Amino acid sequence: MAIASPNTGTSTAVSSPGQSYGAPLATVTTLFFMWGFLTCLNDILVPHLKSIFDLNYAKSQLIQFAFFGAYAIFSIPSAKIIDGIGYQRSMVAGLLTMGLGAFLFVPAASAASYPLFLGALIVLAAGITCLQVAANPYVSVLGKPETASSRLNLTQAFNSLGTFLAPFFGGLFILTEPRNMEEIRALAPDALQAYRLHEAATVKTPYVGLGITLVLLAIAIGSFKLPKIAHAQHQLGEKVSDSIWRHPNLIFGAIAIFVYVGAEVSIGSFLVNYFSQPDIGALPPKIAARFVAFYWGGAMVGRFIGSALLQKVKTGGLLALCAICAAGLVGTSMLTSGHLAMYSIILVGLFNSIMFPSIFTLGIAELGPLTGDGSGIMIMAIVGGAIIPLAQGWIADQIGIHHAFFLPVICYLYILFFALSGSKPNSERYAKA
Repeated sequence: MAIASPNTGTSTAVSSPGQSYGAPLATVTTLFFMWGFLTCLNDILVPHLKSIFDLNYAKSQLIQFAFFGAYAIFSIPSAKIIDGIGYQRSMVAGLLTMGLGAFLFVPAASAASYPLFLGALIVLAAGITCLQVAANPYVSVLGKPETASSRLNLTQAFNSLGTFLAPFFGGLFILTEPRNMEEIRALAPDALQAYRLHEAATVKTPYVGLGITLVLLAIAIGSFKLPKIAHAQHQLGEKVSDSIWRHPNLIFGAIAIFVYVGAEVSIGSFLVNYFSQPDIGALPPKIAARFVAFYWGGAMVGRFIGSALLQKVKTGGLLALCAICAAGLVGTSMLTSGHLAMYSIILVGLFNSIMFPSIFTLGIAELGPLTGDGSGIMIMAIVGGAIIPLAQGWIADQIGIHHAFFLPVICYLYILFFALSGSKPNSERYAKA
């Protein structure tokens, strides 16, 4: 099997004539929703734990660093798990690990310990990593190669539905009305600990409910008969006459995933605090959280639209247009204030929409039996969501949150390069040579 980027003209059919993958595709789509929902809850945890533990911007971004840093640690092992037990069982293993991570929020909240919260996030992210390494390429190869980007955009749209709903959920069940930080700092040690225990307890019920849901979903996925895609994996110990390092589109694509996730997460995790700034929106956290949902909701709408557009237009061209628009909107927000700054940064979500699935399918084009290994590299690059927000947090502490957004602008400019040049698979490069 050779996965090709859509509209490149170099594809090998995976599906049999007349074969329908609607049911398995719908089943796997539920996984995209769940990890989107859980990932976006971090945008609510950042301001919530920032307030509880009196953190600066850089320290509060350790939440994203712990979560997305797990991708660097667990993505390659996850690819090996796929080689050993297959895509379906790897999805089940990922869901059960996610469930364990969700349950670990209870002892973290009971101890009001920031390090324990970070540990729970690492376990949760380890499960999501395994799920992503399995589910993204599985959807890509579950059908005709020429519609891989369209298909992955469709499933990612339900991922964005999860990210759209999560801020409402988190704002309702997790965020509380903040107290004045000067008053909190003046509390005696016992009173301060009691305050932290009370505020941290709001995460217990939501995450226990999510943990139960994940376990039930693991049971459902394990009992469902998903088709095996043997062409897109190789057995442990099997020799393959190709190497992932011979595919420049994979290497450039991994960097593009790194900067894309970094930019998207940086923007999302700062929005509650950004919208609370007097010169931007002057909104209380609960209200600001609702506007964060529109940032992620834009990605959901864009992916449904993108799924249709990518049936007719080249993936690289649409990706380039979205990169230009995203960079322009972030720049507009940096250079303005008030509602214009607020709504221009929200609108970035719409143009983020098709980036991940498009970069992913362009990056793993023509990998054949190395698809699982290539997916591991691409998912490992999601560690950008750990590093870039932490860097932006440090910059925000130095020059202010408003102008720290120049970092995502640089990220979008790299994505523009990838769309126009770096995404070309070997068949195109050698044809022009």
